[in-house]
This record gives sequence, C-alpha cells and structure tokens, in this order.
Amino acid sequence: MPDRDFHNTPSPGAERGAEGGAEPSALPQGEHEREREAERRRRRARFLRDLAEARQLRDRVQPRRAKTARLRHAMRMRTFRW
Repeated sequence: MPDRDFHNTPSPGAERGAEGGAEPSALPQGEHEREREAERRRRRARFLRDLAEARQLRDRVQPRRAKTARLRHAMRMRTFRW
C-alpha cells in the first residue's frame, strides 16, 4: 500500500510553525502549548469537515445504503431508553 509512508511526511501546518518571525523554541512554554493546542484544533476541524464531506458523498453515491442507514438509526433511537 502506498499510504504506509504517511508518518514520514510532514504535516501541512509544519511550515507555519514560525509565524510572526518567532522560533518555536523561542516561545514561552505556555504560549508554545497554546500554539500546539490551536494547531491540533485546526487539524481536528479540518478532519471533521473532510469526514462530513465524505459521508455526504457516500450518501449521494449510494442512496439505498443511506436510506437503510437512516432507517436503522431511527429504529435505534426509538428503542433507546433514557
């Protein structure tokens, strides 16, 4: 599989690590943590957007499977006890 080497490729945000002209090592520890958290949230938001887009595409391409999944989900919600 060609996707096995994804660990060796840098993340898309790696080049942006030195925003504002400051080196990441020159940032105070608290600010470095905030920057890492912000980058993690950006990556997570991008992942969730891509996931939602993929689900919408799958639902358009396979309408019968999407309908079955909706009915199955509705049945689970009806039988779920609060």
